[in-house]
Amino acid sequence: MIKKFFQIYLLIHVMWLNFSHAQVPGGLYLTEVANIPNNMGIRSAYDGSGRLFTATQDGTIRIIDANGQLLSTPFLDISALVRSGGEQGLLGLAFHPNYNQNGYFFVNYTKESPNQGDTLIVRYQVSANPDIADPNSATILMRIEQDFGNHNGGNILFGPDGYLYIGMGDGGSGNDPNNRSQDMTQLLGKMLRIDVDGSLQQGDEACGLEPGPYGIPNDNPFVATNNTCDEIWASGLRNPWRWSFDRVTGDIYIADVGQSNWEEVNFQPANSSGGENYGWRCREGFHENTHPNATCNPPLPTFTDPIIEQAHTDGNCSITGGYNYRGPVTGLQDHYIFTDYCKSQLTLVTYSQNQWTTTEWNPAINPTGVTSFGEDHLGHVYITSQSGPIYRIDGPIADLIFQNGFEAIP
Repeated sequence: MIKKFFQIYLLIHVMWLNFSHAQVPGGLYLTEVANIPNNMGIRSAYDGSGRLFTATQDGTIRIIDANGQLLSTPFLDISALVRSGGEQGLLGLAFHPNYNQNGYFFVNYTKESPNQGDTLIVRYQVSANPDIADPNSATILMRIEQDFGNHNGGNILFGPDGYLYIGMGDGGSGNDPNNRSQDMTQLLGKMLRIDVDGSLQQGDEACGLEPGPYGIPNDNPFVATNNTCDEIWASGLRNPWRWSFDRVTGDIYIADVGQSNWEEVNFQPANSSGGENYGWRCREGFHENTHPNATCNPPLPTFTDPIIEQAHTDGNCSITGGYNYRGPVTGLQDHYIFTDYCKSQLTLVTYSQNQWTTTEWNPAINPTGVTSFGEDHLGHVYITSQSGPIYRIDGPIADLIFQNGFEAIP
């Protein structure tokens, strides 16, 4: 099946090359598939069921079944444990790569009292009923202290390597007053990478942790480095809202919310060994951060430039990252999709001749207050919003896909 997928992908890619990078692919439209307010994203368990799982900010996980019906009973309801509102809440959901065998899934949420406002990474397990999780199966992997109520990051995903990646904001307020993003003894403002199947770690309070049942991958870039947390994969992030893996290449796209002037998209190629520093609070986008409370004294580390920046003067205020499209819509192949919370248009990004190019798409249905994106087992991309509508991006699909029984790899 994987070989067949790549044969189909290459044919589609050749067809896609006929489209101009400066134009929106023809025939794109949005289809509303459900309405769930305060939605934080769409996930597939890749279990063959065709179900979609959606996390809401107030602490529930709902299921849209293979027939497109929203099940009345939540898959999980932890609203009593979640501090919700503003930028806090149930912010992330990821299913174990071997979910079919072990039934494990993981959530990222903002904790209610005690330790109110801290970020928790927690493992749960499905019950005997595949549509209901066991609420008593919670195992806390990690607790990360938050300085303020905003910039929690929240997105969690398993990479192609089977490790869990965790995107953390800088702890909040403005201009990172405690310099968390550049402090390598802190987990805030970082991309973390852990082995959820690894051995028990001893708590390291310098990194804001409690003992948790996870391991550190041996090839994490700062393993056994003094004054650095072993969990860190990359640093220099302000508030990564949202980020994703390219399901074909394994590249990572990280949308990082800016301070006052610039929103940005960062890129990590699949062959990276980690350790990138994306610049915050020293830089915002390609620019030096000149705020007097955010000075960075030399010697400065080597920073990795973003691939895209967008100015607030163009109506942007808070970027929401999506996916590099690998689904069945032919003309949209290899377009990275993102938007901004303050705008109703979507931005498509392509790469050609060593240059990243953006194109604005204004769908007939204008999604507003976009909170997140999602991807299903076939590669369809979904858009979620604060007000409730969940949209799927649709468009012309090559007959070749149907003839060959297209099935994207998870």
